[in-house]
Amino acid sequence: MFKNALIYRIDHWNPPAPGVIEERLAGQRFVACAASQPESTGWVEPRGQAHGALLELVGGQAILQQCVERKPVPASTVKGLLEERLQQIERDTGRRPRGKGLRELKEAIVHELLPRAFAKRSHTLLWLDAKAGLLLVDAASMKKADAPVTRLLELFGGGMRLAPLQTQLSPATAMAQWLATRDAPAGFSIDRDCELKQPDSEKATVRYARHTLDIDELAAHIGQGKLPTQLAMTWQGRVSFVLTDALALKRIKLLDVVLEGATSEPEGGGFDADVALVTGELRGLIPDLIAALGGELPPGHASEGPKGAEPS
Repeated sequence: MFKNALIYRIDHWNPPAPGVIEERLAGQRFVACAASQPESTGWVEPRGQAHGALLELVGGQAILQQCVERKPVPASTVKGLLEERLQQIERDTGRRPRGKGLRELKEAIVHELLPRAFAKRSHTLLWLDAKAGLLLVDAASMKKADAPVTRLLELFGGGMRLAPLQTQLSPATAMAQWLATRDAPAGFSIDRDCELKQPDSEKATVRYARHTLDIDELAAHIGQGKLPTQLAMTWQGRVSFVLTDALALKRIKLLDVVLEGATSEPEGGGFDADVALVTGELRGLIPDLIAALGGELPPGHASEGPKGAEPS
C-alpha cells in the first residue's frame, strides 16, 4: 500500500456521515468501458472484494480507491487506416478531405477500432486522515493526482477545501543544505540515491545511484548551482523513501524492523493490519518531515526557495 504519496492539507471540511459518503460512492462505482467507450473512471473496493464497501474505515483512517480504465488505440494504426481511406476517397471523388472532414474521418476510424482495443486499468489509493487534517494520494505527480482529488472534492462536499502541503523551506533548499553540510535532519538518514539539476534552460542533470553521497564532488555540484530534485532517505530506520523537490514521497518501503514486528502480532496480516501498519508509520514520518523542512506554511504561501531559482 502507498508506494508513493502526495500530501494535501485539508483547509476546511464539515464531513457528512460515512453512510452518506458510501451512498455517493455507490453512485460513482466503477463500470468497465463499453465496446466503443475510450475511458471509464469510478470507485472500486479498497479490499478488492466484489460488491464490498467503497469506503473503508480502519482505526479512524478512511481508505478509498479509484480505478481508471482506458482503451488506447495505437496512433500508427489510426494513421495507416486514415491514409488508406483518404486515398480511396481521392480516387472516388478526385479530392482529399481536409479540415472538418478530415477530423470526422479520423474520429470515425478511432470509434471503429475501439471495440478491438485492449483495456488497461490503473488504480489510485487515497487515504483521508480527518483527525490530522491530511489527505494522501498514492501518486508521484500532481498530474496523476488531479483527477482523483477533483472527484473526491465533488464526492465529499461539506465545503471541503484542499491544498498541496507547503513548508517553510522548499524541499530543494533543504536537500541542498543537508547534502552540502553532510548532516541529515533529526530522525532521518541520507541513503545512496540522488538527482541534481541545473535550474536553467539546459537542465544539466547529475544522478547518483547506490553511491555514497558523502563526497566533495556532490558538494561541488551544489556549489555550482545544481539543486537536488530527488534524494533517498530513511526515517527512524523504519521507512525508506525518495523525497522530491515537489514534496512528493516516492518508492515508500517499510523496512524489516517494521515488518518483523507486524508478523509477530497474533492477528497476522490482512487488509486492516496493512492499513494500520502503513498509516501508523506515515503518521509518524510526516510530522517529522514537515519539521525537517522548517514547519508548515499556510495554504497559498510560497516556500523559501533557493536563491536565484523558483520556489518549489
